[in-house]
Amino acid sequence: MSEQLKVGVAGLGLIGEVRARNIAQLPTARLRAVASRRAEVAKEVAQRYSADRFYTDYTDLFSDSELDAVIISTAVVDHVDHIIQAAARGLHIFVEKPVAFALADIDRAAAAVAEAEVYCQVGFQRRFDPGYVAARQQIEQGVIGRPVLFKGVSRDPFWPEKQDGPGYNTTFLDLGVHDFDLARWLMGSEVREIYATGATLVYPKLAEFGDLDNAVISLVFENGALGCIDLSRNARYGYDIRTEVLGDEGALLIGDLQQTSLITLTRQGVCHDVYPWYLDRFEEAFKIELATFVETVQSGQPPEVGIDEARRATQIGLAALESWQSKQAVLMVT
Repeated sequence: MSEQLKVGVAGLGLIGEVRARNIAQLPTARLRAVASRRAEVAKEVAQRYSADRFYTDYTDLFSDSELDAVIISTAVVDHVDHIIQAAARGLHIFVEKPVAFALADIDRAAAAVAEAEVYCQVGFQRRFDPGYVAARQQIEQGVIGRPVLFKGVSRDPFWPEKQDGPGYNTTFLDLGVHDFDLARWLMGSEVREIYATGATLVYPKLAEFGDLDNAVISLVFENGALGCIDLSRNARYGYDIRTEVLGDEGALLIGDLQQTSLITLTRQGVCHDVYPWYLDRFEEAFKIELATFVETVQSGQPPEVGIDEARRATQIGLAALESWQSKQAVLMVT
């Protein structure tokens, strides 16, 4: 497929608008249509990024016969239904993580994708961040020897309240799922055992939803390596994403709090800025992952980060949730 990939975007919240902008800027793609239940938002985004049309019903977007692919940036609880609809129309799919909060739902989505013989890439943008890509390459080259310890830090500066609610836990299944994916990817091994502890220390309302705002997760990998991840919703100083991989011959430190290459030194002290939010920290990665999605569809190659990868990360998140609730270590089912 040599011509531009005609793409639609379903869902125009914070990340959906970014997806529309990035697709519109890609020379290999064309933003054909956007959809939002908010008519004024759909119209405004379509005009801003020169989309040919806009919809207020997602079904109408999926039924657009001129689309080749769709980006699903709707609410997590709608992902599976939207994947099934898009696949039935023969559309290639890019969907935000997590695909769903239950393995059975992810399996339904995977079955629809397989039956329709379309591609589905999941939005684990950290895998496309230059720092993480370079780290993976150095691990494969043996620069730090054999990886033996993984350390992940994912700390949001606040709790995005609208993302939570009764019936699911977003700290393990939404925030932590990135680290669970990175742990498997960088360590080159599946997780065998997991133990999670945590508490609702800052946002009491989260307890009403069976959620928490701070957690620590210990991992044991199938190859015997160890891991530790800390998650938080109250990093008031900024968006803090860091990863360390210790090998038997060295270590890799990935990520930095500092956004701008400037340190100010005065009598009052030494200071620098920090990344305020994930859209700033992973701006380049968001662009690269969408460019990669378009490239894989056009080349006829399946995506590296498909539904199976997302399922495995979610499975770890569910095990962490079970461990936290039961206060016991959980053995992963392979």
